[in-house]
Amino acid sequence: MNLASYMRSLAAKLLHREQIAEEVDEELRAHIQLRADDLQRAGMARSEAERQARIEFGGQERFKEECQEALGGNFLEIALNDLRYAVRMLRKTPGFTMAAIFTLALAIGANAVVFSVMNSFLLHPFKLPHADRLYAVWRPDVRDAHESYPDYLDLRDRNRSFESLAAFNATEAGMNTGKEPFDAWIMEGSGNYFDALGVRPYLGRVFHASDEHGPDSAPYIVLSYGCWHGRFHDDPAVIGSTIQLNKHPFTIIGVTQPGFHGTLVFFNVDGFVPLVNHAAFGQDDPSARKDRWVFMALGRLKEGVTTAQATADLNAIGSYFEKTYPKEDGRMRFTVARPGLYGDYLGGPVTAFMTGLMLLSGLILLAACANLGSLFASRAADRSREVALRLALGSTRTRILRGLFTEAVLISLMGGAIGLLGSIVLLRALSAWQPMPRFPVQMPVNPDGYVYAVALLLSLVSGFLFGAVPVRQVLRTNPYEIVKLGGTRSGGRRLAARDLLLVVQIAICAVLVTASLVAVRGLARSLHNDFGFDPENRIVVDTDLTMAGYSSDQVPAMQKRIQDALAAIPGVESVGLGDGVPLGENQPDSNVFREDTANLISANAVADANRFDVSPEYLHAAGTNLLAGRGFTWHDDQHSPLVAIVNQEFARRMFGSEAKALGSFFKTQEGKRIQVVGIVETGKYNSLPEDPHTAMFLPILQRPSSSTWLIVHSDQDPQQLGAAIRSTLHNLDAALPVSIRTRFQVMDFAFFGPRMATISLGVLGLMGAMLSITGIFGMAAYSISKRLKELGIRVALGAKREEILQAALGRAFRLLMFGSVAGLLLGILASRVLALIVYQATPRDPLVLAGAVIAMLLLGLLATWIPAQRALHVDPVILLREE
Repeated sequence: MNLASYMRSLAAKLLHREQIAEEVDEELRAHIQLRADDLQRAGMARSEAERQARIEFGGQERFKEECQEALGGNFLEIALNDLRYAVRMLRKTPGFTMAAIFTLALAIGANAVVFSVMNSFLLHPFKLPHADRLYAVWRPDVRDAHESYPDYLDLRDRNRSFESLAAFNATEAGMNTGKEPFDAWIMEGSGNYFDALGVRPYLGRVFHASDEHGPDSAPYIVLSYGCWHGRFHDDPAVIGSTIQLNKHPFTIIGVTQPGFHGTLVFFNVDGFVPLVNHAAFGQDDPSARKDRWVFMALGRLKEGVTTAQATADLNAIGSYFEKTYPKEDGRMRFTVARPGLYGDYLGGPVTAFMTGLMLLSGLILLAACANLGSLFASRAADRSREVALRLALGSTRTRILRGLFTEAVLISLMGGAIGLLGSIVLLRALSAWQPMPRFPVQMPVNPDGYVYAVALLLSLVSGFLFGAVPVRQVLRTNPYEIVKLGGTRSGGRRLAARDLLLVVQIAICAVLVTASLVAVRGLARSLHNDFGFDPENRIVVDTDLTMAGYSSDQVPAMQKRIQDALAAIPGVESVGLGDGVPLGENQPDSNVFREDTANLISANAVADANRFDVSPEYLHAAGTNLLAGRGFTWHDDQHSPLVAIVNQEFARRMFGSEAKALGSFFKTQEGKRIQVVGIVETGKYNSLPEDPHTAMFLPILQRPSSSTWLIVHSDQDPQQLGAAIRSTLHNLDAALPVSIRTRFQVMDFAFFGPRMATISLGVLGLMGAMLSITGIFGMAAYSISKRLKELGIRVALGAKREEILQAALGRAFRLLMFGSVAGLLLGILASRVLALIVYQATPRDPLVLAGAVIAMLLLGLLATWIPAQRALHVDPVILLREE
């Protein structure tokens, strides 16, 4: 039979379904009548003969289905019948249905949110053409991606693996559109930046390599869609107009597409400018190979080129660098990494955290399935008489199981749909959320087709998982025994299966509760940690004088004016100046060498130390303790010997002890010989969980920097003091954009990861607690409903309240205890992973253990409160009357 004939046959069966059903009914009636005629001729009365014929024939509905299956084309009708029957059964138990849907909505919604974040950050960070071949150049030996501009040019021109290798760097600039200037984040891109990525403009044009003709030759800016929409109110006439960046004129030539925010996942920049505009951004000597200010080089691999081939190609160029520029580059090793979180820069910690979060959200789904599996098993036991009657009337076990699976899948699809809708609302809120107002950090986690597909898959898998729990009960059902006894006995094996599911669910929930308490406790302890400085009663003012057009020779005088003006504000105790602050956003570092080292390459460095250029008052203003030696004075300038104050870890690693460090010398990567004149305590510089790290403080007068960070120590109210500071700086220079924050707000960047981990784990712990409550409540309520008669007899015989509760809820509390102990042990083991993310997250903390025990106990009491009230208020008279 060809396809056309088959389709005509199938259409005829579907369109003439009623006629076929009538013919089948007529055929069945004919068979029964013929058998009745035989029995009547044998001497049986007609009515009795017809009755006996129907009994011998068996269930007519079963034969109708078999006939329809033999004829074919009834799959849709059977599915619709199963669906209608499932809807009727679920409507009869609205409490069970709503609880099941709500449980799955929580679990699937949580998984959809976590997967959407993972999809946006790790799997598909950029919606660009041929994004699967987009790779960035990474230096694994130093866990960095910064390159000098000359090195980038050589990588671009000498490689044979990339179609086009582009470079970019994100920087802050003062943007003036003719109104009040404001801080803007700009992405500097090489001339081939947009062409290498395959990005087309929304309005106007983008810049190209042909626009570059040497340093400062392309004063063009392409606005991001968000900046054009927010700052220029969607005005197309801005194309061709001029704005100022750091008081340098730039012509607006285009606007990017709404979905393109640059090549940094978290950053939504305001505009894009060619990388050759060095003067506008304070890059004095772009030809210096040691000046590694280009953040990243990335491009699309050529067709057929593997990552291994690209790595070998780049390392061949690295060998060329080592031979040609041994003093500037030293050892150069390269690899390629998927862009987005860029290798180990953010990719390692974020990937580990997201993987752990995905596993925990998977535990939420597993706990939900265990919960619903237990409820479905109990429900199947309650419906055992119905199942037995259906089997006795001729229904097949396959048909009954198909109906149960239809109910389970229907619940899971409804729960998945509600969970997905809730996750979409939450994800849209996350996409608009700005966790650090100082930076254009946003979470682009809008769901796409991948998220919808995963939500559908999880819904179907969940439905089949918990729907499969009562299969064994149905397959082992003896309809004769159940109909004879008038119900079902609570067999020990079936009850043990439900008990096991409940223990698994409680253990999973205890793991989540323990992990969330560990994270909360760790974050609370980290807020009171010894950072190496005192964040209390301190305000940080940061700016970059380049944004206001100050040249390098004007910077020191202006910084001194700012510092003196702020120190003169009433109530201010001290003001310190630096080019950065520990646990801030900008953490410069430098290789340091022993005094006798001749070859200053990275391999010979003692350490890669954090470097802060500070004023004499900085240590006092920051609250950093000077343990030995002296502080800086205003005489430590460019005309005096180079000096440094180092921390304890620096002294130990460089000189062996603090006593040997004072008065000794070391070298920087520039070859400068510096004497140690003071030692301060070791603190935290880059992140909270970091191991003790080397750090050095140098006089800012010996190495002036336009990056200006001022720490203001005062007991005044931060808001009032902030207003006074802003007014003072406005009087000095109205065009100077500044950011004013408390010292704790500056640390938001360092606390962002631990806070997000704590919030995420806290939400998962809350979900686990809710699932634990529903699971214990369901088990306790079912147990009491099956033992009401026994409890009534106990009450009638004078049993005490304690004995009634022990009989009714003793099993539930034993299961709660077993599951909680197992969960606590697993939670302690799992929480060791949290210590890598949440600083001072100690799994053996007595408060954590006590809190987890108390939490599970309270959850048990809350879940059994209503069943306990029902057990205590059993009226034996009413029960006996019902019997």
